[in-house]
Amino acid sequence: MPTDPRDLRGSAPLLDAWLRFCENLPTPFTIPGHKQRHDLVGDVLAGDVPLYAGLDTMKLSTGVLAEAEARAARLWGADVARFSTGGATHTNQALALAVGGDGGRVVVSRTLHRSLLSGLVLAGLEPVWVRPRIDPATGLPLGVAAEDVASVLRENPDVRAVFVGDPSYVGTVGDIAALAEVAHSRDLPLIVDAAWAAHFGFHPDLPQHALELGADAIVISAHKTLPAWSQGALILARTERIDPARLDAGVEASATTSPAGAILASIDASRALLERDGAELLGPAIAATAAARSALAGVDGLVIVAGPGTDPLKLTLVLPGTGADGIAVEADLLRAGIPVEAAERDLIVAVVTLADTEASLGALTKAVITSIERHRGPARAVVPAAAFGVDPVPVVAPREAFFAEHESVPMSAAVGRVCGELVAPYPPGIPVLAPGEQVTAEAVEALTRAREAGVRIAYAADPSLGTLRVLALA
Repeated sequence: MPTDPRDLRGSAPLLDAWLRFCENLPTPFTIPGHKQRHDLVGDVLAGDVPLYAGLDTMKLSTGVLAEAEARAARLWGADVARFSTGGATHTNQALALAVGGDGGRVVVSRTLHRSLLSGLVLAGLEPVWVRPRIDPATGLPLGVAAEDVASVLRENPDVRAVFVGDPSYVGTVGDIAALAEVAHSRDLPLIVDAAWAAHFGFHPDLPQHALELGADAIVISAHKTLPAWSQGALILARTERIDPARLDAGVEASATTSPAGAILASIDASRALLERDGAELLGPAIAATAAARSALAGVDGLVIVAGPGTDPLKLTLVLPGTGADGIAVEADLLRAGIPVEAAERDLIVAVVTLADTEASLGALTKAVITSIERHRGPARAVVPAAAFGVDPVPVVAPREAFFAEHESVPMSAAVGRVCGELVAPYPPGIPVLAPGEQVTAEAVEALTRAREAGVRIAYAADPSLGTLRVLALA
């Protein structure tokens, strides 16, 4: 196994360029302003190399980024790949711009991250929502059903594309092949936010990645399940139904003009590592996760999201049957130096990657079991998470609502009004209310319940939910 980035030299052009830069530091008269001096603000700058006049010349004359993107496209079987230093947020927005036009509508699954909704605002697109089905045993979303998308398409023949998020934040996996068949039957592109699935397709025990299953474009976050810098992401697309020029325009319109070369190099290095050693690295992590699930299965009342239709590297634990409060469990884990991806009263979500080991998963498992037993109480009913349980009621297009005049009103007075802001429990960042949707009593109750369960309410101007921004009355 490689333990030094130089072990990947020759297989990752952006990484090669980063290593050359660090080994032969220039005397730059370009940005960034720290000029590679780490004595000014410390090692927080270590490794910060720009793309322009760093990994490549200011004129991009060596083409290392284009070569790295071409290698990624070949690995995932795409026609084009684009790297991003803006995470899945940027890539979702770029894809919305790529399929947008002068208005238009797109089918969007309600499991998608808020970044796509902001992309719809930017692109002037209107969502036709399709809800995931909910597992009654856990209150968590399953994949979006192909027959539900087919029904939406029959009722809305004017839509331009289908956007789904798969796998879900909690690790459930839908039938992408069936969704692709439905979308393609109307010659529409299927675009998959697979931010949590950079590892899919690279071990026989993992699901195939969405391009293998027929999707036209996928977004993956290299920093989520691969060893890339935070904010590293990719778009991988086939061009039969997606115009590559429009895609490039969408990427450039919403990207920084000063991309961090270190992030780009880490995406390239992660791709090279996955290509060379992916199965060898993923196998032990999958086995260690299975062992953790086996140990956790012995905890009375604990439900573990696992089996067919789930990501083998996601540990999602449903707590109501134990009576333990997930916020109290999280506090114990933090004291033990083991933070998890998400924790609320009824749910713990732990992300496992190829960087994990039997030892790291063993420590997590032991700490979770000890904490649950410490906080055990009477079993309670499963309550669907707020992000997955509310039916949106669109009134005006998101872009119109975003730019309309707003006013803040008490939450109790907001019911029946048109929401002017995005409100989402975070994580996972899936909206319960979005600009242009009617504020319903159901949505207010779900948000209040989430806040009382210890979930952070994000993006709202008033995260305490005392007030809500709504469209001003004429």
